[in-house]
Amino acid sequence: MRWLAVFLVFAASAFAQERDFLTADEVEQVREIQEPNARLKLYLTFARQRLAILEEFLKKDKPGRSALIHDTLEDYTHIIESIDTVSDDALGRKLDLALGMKEVASTEAEMLATLKKIEDSAPKDLERYQFVLQNAIDTTSDSKELSEEDLHQRAGQVIAEDKRENKERKALDTPEDRKAKKTPEDKPGVIKVGDRKPPSLYKPGEKPPDQQ
Repeated sequence: MRWLAVFLVFAASAFAQERDFLTADEVEQVREIQEPNARLKLYLTFARQRLAILEEFLKKDKPGRSALIHDTLEDYTHIIESIDTVSDDALGRKLDLALGMKEVASTEAEMLATLKKIEDSAPKDLERYQFVLQNAIDTTSDSKELSEEDLHQRAGQVIAEDKRENKERKALDTPEDRKAKKTPEDKPGVIKVGDRKPPSLYKPGEKPPDQQ
């Protein structure tokens, strides 16, 4: 399993630097996948890989494994949260997610069972990563419930929430804020001198839903 060997190297060096929950190669894969159902499938692949790595760590009682298990659980949880973000983004744009949500629901049910099995096995170092394990279980359970909801109803909720947040943001704007937003340098996509554009998973030309 080449991906496992690559990830183990990535995990081993994580302590010496700021970690991201995806490897550089995985970020590139996400950027290449534009269709939301396919993007969901890709994230599910990453989540399965993290659980496989987790099970490998649990098989071997080696020094330092608790920290590796802890970080792997955190990365897994961020991936599940990304699945929900992709889903909400697609539903907010009124895209068809029927295929993606069906696979998410069935896969997350399997992964939830795996996580609960780990918890029930009560590893001797469980207390060192019990909190993040419980968080992974709760996040997966919540995501599974979302994926099983009626898509039309969930889409309506997402759109309504986006409208509410936009309304609240506008209500907080001062006259100075509104005037500043009209200046060319503050328009979306324009970078001021001295500012750095944050990294994005969107490809050139792809915009977040609030800029559609």
